[in-house]
Amino acid sequence: MFEGFVSGGIIKRGLQKGLIEIKVHNLRDFTTDKHRQVDDRPYGGEEGMVFKPEPIFAAVESVRQAEGTPVYLLTPQGRTFDARLAEEMARHPQIVLICGRYEGVDERVAEHLATEEISIGDYVLTGGELAAMVVVDAVSRFVPRVVGKEESVRHDSFFEGLLDYPQYTRPREFRGMKVPQILFSGDHQKIEAWRRKKALDKTLERRPDLLAGRTSPEEKRIPDQKHNERNKR
Repeated sequence: MFEGFVSGGIIKRGLQKGLIEIKVHNLRDFTTDKHRQVDDRPYGGEEGMVFKPEPIFAAVESVRQAEGTPVYLLTPQGRTFDARLAEEMARHPQIVLICGRYEGVDERVAEHLATEEISIGDYVLTGGELAAMVVVDAVSRFVPRVVGKEESVRHDSFFEGLLDYPQYTRPREFRGMKVPQILFSGDHQKIEAWRRKKALDKTLERRPDLLAGRTSPEEKRIPDQKHNERNKR
């Protein structure tokens, strides 16, 4: 599953430049029985299969380069993965991701091995491999020089807790739809202010939860401005 993921785009360039390193490990390589069994039926009589703790502990202890290396268990029950966590992960020289599968993972892995449980969203996948790719892709963007123009990462949605502002390119007019005039003004201060306002407007409209607890005077005024605009209509 990971072959296609690492063979193109930013991830491939990061690997070729030696800026990041991705290693995929098969849990069956860390089993001791002749059947190389990594899962078993859950106690209590439920349906499905559960990952056994032995091969996971053995795998992590084998690949972990230092005692303080964080270990993340990918599970629907975990903390929601976001840009802030991605940036935090990128600061570590190594991170270990455990991909869950089947009915889940023995709870002793979560309690005694994993540093933290993380989830990429409120839904269930057939396995943690896709979630691991999402995490690796997002984290890699915060590794210096992986993204060609590092300034673009700073403007990504969620980097500052806001959605991104609208983006436009050529042609200047398409089917009567025009690019906002301010973007041609050459006044970078006004353009930046416009972008900031648009980002705030979009965040308030689509993800107002992201503005909760924010304290800047500009951000506090946005709900009042929206309320006034609705009243004028």
